[in-house]
Amino acid sequence: MLGKMKATKVMAYQDKSSNMSPRRIRSRQWRHSRTGTAVVAVLALLLFTTAWFSLVFSGTTARCWHRFKDWERRPQAFSWGRRRQDRSSYMLQPPTSSPSPPSVPHLPFLTNTSLPSAGGELSVKHIVFGIAGSSHLWKRRKELVRLWWRPKDMRGHVWLEERVNPEEGDDSLPAIMVSEDISRFRYTNPTGHPSGLRISRILSESFRLGLPDVRWFVLGDDDTIFNVDNLVAVLNKYDPSEMVYIGGPSESHSANTYFSYSMAFGGGGIVISHPLAEALSKIQDGCLDRYPKLYGSDDRLHACITELGVPLAREYGFHQWDIKGNAHGLLSSHPIAPFVSIHHVEAVDPFYPGLSSMESLKRFTRTMKVDPASFLQRSICYDHNRHLTFSVSFGYVVQVFPHIVLPRELERSEQTYSAWNGINLRNEFDLDTRDPYRSVCKKPILFYLKDVGREGNATLGSYERARGKYDLKRKVLCFPQMRVLRNVHHIEVLGYPLGKNWHLVCSTEDVLQTKSDKQ
Repeated sequence: MLGKMKATKVMAYQDKSSNMSPRRIRSRQWRHSRTGTAVVAVLALLLFTTAWFSLVFSGTTARCWHRFKDWERRPQAFSWGRRRQDRSSYMLQPPTSSPSPPSVPHLPFLTNTSLPSAGGELSVKHIVFGIAGSSHLWKRRKELVRLWWRPKDMRGHVWLEERVNPEEGDDSLPAIMVSEDISRFRYTNPTGHPSGLRISRILSESFRLGLPDVRWFVLGDDDTIFNVDNLVAVLNKYDPSEMVYIGGPSESHSANTYFSYSMAFGGGGIVISHPLAEALSKIQDGCLDRYPKLYGSDDRLHACITELGVPLAREYGFHQWDIKGNAHGLLSSHPIAPFVSIHHVEAVDPFYPGLSSMESLKRFTRTMKVDPASFLQRSICYDHNRHLTFSVSFGYVVQVFPHIVLPRELERSEQTYSAWNGINLRNEFDLDTRDPYRSVCKKPILFYLKDVGREGNATLGSYERARGKYDLKRKVLCFPQMRVLRNVHHIEVLGYPLGKNWHLVCSTEDVLQTKSDKQ
């Protein structure tokens, strides 16, 4: 009886199992599989944990760790830790297959005993100029340098790729230096020229000359014109014992996008303090090997300065002038900042009508020397009774508008020029611009500088009316507005020395005197 009962239970169990659905059977198999995977994962974790503990606490690893800590504590371990050691052997190894990451000194590493004291008033004798030139163009370009160079007061050199034969009068120019050979450096930019390597090293080569009592190095091109007095005034704001990098970007958005908005463009002038020049002289050759694809010289210099962690101090008086055509719009709307430099002066029209390019530049620089601080600074004056607006750009032009024009509009540069790449759209320029007036009755009458001189403490400028292609149309179409200006052919501007605060708005009685044919 008992045997029959057991058999009945077994049969009941088998019948129950056989009656389960396939879905429930698969679910049970999946749960068994997941449990097995979890067990394997736990065992693997335990195995790896045991191996890691055995590795960490082994004698070999402990010895390696102590050796690393020993090496880390040594002053020679990192280049930025060398503060009291001789720097003469500091050098970056050139890359072999791929550029090595930069290794540069920390800012307070300077040990050169020739570093000048920041005390005492800055003068042009504390500045060394490095002018980039070409032996093929030097015969013509040296006349541009002669316009602003002061042989008795200034120090510097013109750096060429090869020596040129001296000519009569060259003793009033900077001395000629031949740049070092650059054939060991790689240059892979498909659109540029390897001369960018040579020019980028002018700073290092100038520093290694070891000239005494140098606070600043100023780099420029042989077609750059500097206002030396304003340059000294601008540099007087900075501490020459710090690492300082001064200049300005391009006027063209395209150029700034291709190179950098935080780069000083070389044509407008680059200013490097003595400490920064020393730092660059130690790393530049190794740095250049990391940037074979760059285009020119100023972008290579900027790359190395960036590795040192020194930002650009932008000054609005440095002008790269990446423009072509009529520069009137820029010259007549200079920002409220000392005018320091312009570049590409051969690529624009003559500044003053009726003169050649060289004659215009001679008048331009002669006026610049009479009153450097006021040069190209603008005053906006109004004659409310006659509804006239006077925009005076000292040393260049007086614009007389036959209607009231507010300062906010006049502050914008009238776009009379195109960019270096030929684009003449307003959004191409990195400055506020405005379109020229289309109506001939709204266009200003222009009086260009004829002569300038001193009247005691003041400066007296004589401006002469320019003949324009719209004169006949004005007589016919704009008679009511132009009647008051019909017989005015000369304007004299009496300017007084600028104080610390410059003002755009002045009174007509204090500044302007007019002369007509009736007087």
